[in-house]
Amino acid sequence: MPENPSTPETALTDLPRKASAWRFARDEDRTQPSLPEVFSTVHVPDGQTSWLKRFLAFVGPGYMVSVGYMDPGNWATDLQGGAQYGYTLLCVIMLSNLMAILLQALSARLGIATGRDLAQACRDQYHPAINIILWLACELAIIACDLAEVIGTAVALQLLFGLPLLGGALLSIFDAFIVLLLMGRGFRYLEAFVIGLLTIIALCFAVQLVAAAPPVASILKGLLPTSQVITTPGMLYIAIGIIGATVMPHNLYLHSSIVQTRAYERTPAGRREAIRWSTWDSTIALMLALFINAAILIVAAAAFHDTGHQNVAEIEDAYRLLSPILGLGIASTLFALALLAAGTNSTVTGTLAGQIIMEGFLRLRIPHWARRLLTRGLAIIPVAVVTVLYGGHGVGTLLLASQVILSLQLPFAVIPLVMFVSNRRKMGEFTISPFMTVLSWGVAGLILILNFKLLYDTLAG
Repeated sequence: MPENPSTPETALTDLPRKASAWRFARDEDRTQPSLPEVFSTVHVPDGQTSWLKRFLAFVGPGYMVSVGYMDPGNWATDLQGGAQYGYTLLCVIMLSNLMAILLQALSARLGIATGRDLAQACRDQYHPAINIILWLACELAIIACDLAEVIGTAVALQLLFGLPLLGGALLSIFDAFIVLLLMGRGFRYLEAFVIGLLTIIALCFAVQLVAAAPPVASILKGLLPTSQVITTPGMLYIAIGIIGATVMPHNLYLHSSIVQTRAYERTPAGRREAIRWSTWDSTIALMLALFINAAILIVAAAAFHDTGHQNVAEIEDAYRLLSPILGLGIASTLFALALLAAGTNSTVTGTLAGQIIMEGFLRLRIPHWARRLLTRGLAIIPVAVVTVLYGGHGVGTLLLASQVILSLQLPFAVIPLVMFVSNRRKMGEFTISPFMTVLSWGVAGLILILNFKLLYDTLAG
């Protein structure tokens, strides 16, 4: 906690008054920041301290965002890609990660430069009727994302402890109380919890990588782009799945909000420094996500592709085969433990994103516990119903449907983000350069095209 934390009133009143830049902005909104209960509560050392201490003050939001890039929804594509095509699709994982780094940097820039999260920016720019549509689309995306996380947590609990899927799904509701408890103690505690789980995931896969002993030459070759990815239909389909699932819509809303938890000076110089350190934070954190996603594919390639088990595509099959193939009894347990950590982390950040979207679009403020239980309950109910009626197979179908919904929502997050950060009237001196604008629209266009291609193939199939 800062010794003299900025209040929302003092922190936001120095924002430039550009009434014409935000069509539907209201004066009272200037003192209603994103996540007001933790706004500007993380102390930032003054300019007399070392650059390292100042950078460390900004470390945290990037790691919370990186959770979305290694959630259970990504595991299936990584497993399938490694089992069927070895190390070839490593280049796709690297490319998708670079695109994610760019878009998350833009999200942080928007939040710091304007004092608005992406939901608030949309509310202040678009007609209220359009915002209702955007909000409903966002809520569907949050529920769809939570579905993947709840299912991942339930599967991990089943693999580790033999719990039925329904019981595991119901247990995941306690993630909402974790968020409530940790944020009550301070936002740094929530960040520490998330980083701790990320460390567990990284260590689990580090052990599995050592046990798998993949050939280094094959890994390096896989990082180089190859025309095979485009010319091989099956490989192209999985590649589209990897890239299409890279950018989660809720991550762009989440990042633009939580970077504002830092008590940096709300001046042009203070914002420039905050943008610089926040960009470094998210870039380094997303490199960790690159390692974990690559590790999943590499372990699958070494354990399954190289041993004749190319048809492994389900998490349960990977869990069952890992220990016997690698000759390491704990390998399967580590795999399931990493899945549990990933599912828990993702539900925590998804719940927080749900709060940001509800408050940002609707200016709706309800008790924290009720808001978080509502967000979590909307995800658990479909999982519970489908599990009771159709069992494990139905849950798998529901997971596929959740990815389709996420693909549909993506344009509603990416397009406004790039529009805002490239608009000089809204961003002032923090507007991105013409080169970055072209690059950002190119990345956004590629992601959208691939998502729609994946959506079309899924519905056509």
